[in-house]
Amino acid sequence: MSENNVVFRRKTHAVSVSWGQRTVVIGGMNPIVVQSMTNTSTADVEGSVAQILALWRAGSELVRLTVNTPEAARGVAAIRQKAR
Repeated sequence: MSENNVVFRRKTHAVSVSWGQRTVVIGGMNPIVVQSMTNTSTADVEGSVAQILALWRAGSELVRLTVNTPEAARGVAAIRQKAR
């Protein structure tokens, strides 16, 4: 690797994201976390779970969801249960 390929990282605060027994630390000088976001409606529980599992199988360590309506908020618990 030549010196021209050096990557400079901005100084950021580390943030821990935990669920169950797992914790992922984002930022600081921690390794880069592969993450993505679903493009399904969070109210669509089955579609969201399918997309989360596909992203996980593809190597995503963290998947984000949009929760922008009351219907979407109601779907979160079911998604969390089914995506384990």
